[in-house]
Amino acid sequence: MGKNFLTLIVVLAAVCLSACSVLENAPYKNLETEPYENTDFAMGTVINQRIYADNAEEISRKVMDRIRQIEDDMTINKPGGEVNRLNDSAGTDFIKISEDTLYVLEKTKKFSEISDGAFDATIGPLVKEWGISTDKPTVPSMERLQNLIGLVNYKDITINSDKSEAKLEKKGQLIDLGGIAKGFAADEAIEIYKEHNVRSAFINIGGNIALLGGKPDGSPWKVGIRNPRGPEGSYIGIISAKDKAIVSSGDYQRYFVKDGIKYHHIIDPKTGYPADSGLIGTTVIADLSVDADALSTATFVLGLEKGMKLIEKMEGVEAVFITKDKKVYITEGLAGSFKFEDDSNGYEYVKKR
Repeated sequence: MGKNFLTLIVVLAAVCLSACSVLENAPYKNLETEPYENTDFAMGTVINQRIYADNAEEISRKVMDRIRQIEDDMTINKPGGEVNRLNDSAGTDFIKISEDTLYVLEKTKKFSEISDGAFDATIGPLVKEWGISTDKPTVPSMERLQNLIGLVNYKDITINSDKSEAKLEKKGQLIDLGGIAKGFAADEAIEIYKEHNVRSAFINIGGNIALLGGKPDGSPWKVGIRNPRGPEGSYIGIISAKDKAIVSSGDYQRYFVKDGIKYHHIIDPKTGYPADSGLIGTTVIADLSVDADALSTATFVLGLEKGMKLIEKMEGVEAVFITKDKKVYITEGLAGSFKFEDDSNGYEYVKKR
């Protein structure tokens, strides 16, 4: 599958440990000059943490324990867990779910509704059929996809919040939280940082970045938006931000090539095929990573015009869109914190549509 697990976002001079520099004039008492850096693996991806705190190593371990707990409950890639039990019971009875899973399922329904199904957690049967994240991806027949599309409908997720239970209405339906669970995990990491009185930190879960505060000197973090057609480490713009989640989706993160055709992992729930909306990359900036995660997928499926309209209706949410013809668009509210920097000289920054 080649170069298919590249992340769409890099934190400049932060995620790459070899490029870290010492931050001077740290404003916190007893703060060590060097930040604590940790790289680990969970939820099928590399996880980077940078924490400014005296007990940062212990905090980092607690974050990873929490992330693995979320993974165990929400993954469909290994047996057990609440989502798998929900899938196994599809078309039959309600099952009890934890507060975490209840929260994420409610979020999935919200973003499915506002995106008119462009984001849909019941896409599991299609994801499983394509197998793009496995060692044996395949191109399904059109007939097979049409049959499976009938199982994809977020309205078939029934949630009983009072009893903390949920069910899928049709046998054979599968929930896949791959488009939102990493966002939830990033938000939980930020909560753990706050509980331990950390004021400056970030976590990057495979391109899902959550920022706590700014840098220790008070300046904002600089987050580079990956060049979707360039080598790893190249970027087309920089976002300056504090206390924000920044999440990207792209057509090159996971993919395979068959008979000269590239098939990426972001499936359009309405067609059953990888989304072909005219976009090659989207980046969403929001207060919560769980929101940005779902919206980055939804806007990628919707395309530039519909995606832009969706984001512009949401308070406190901004986005960057990169089209197949290598044009870069941003929402109006991002103008003051986005800097176009194309080191490849292959993109055009379109300030007004």
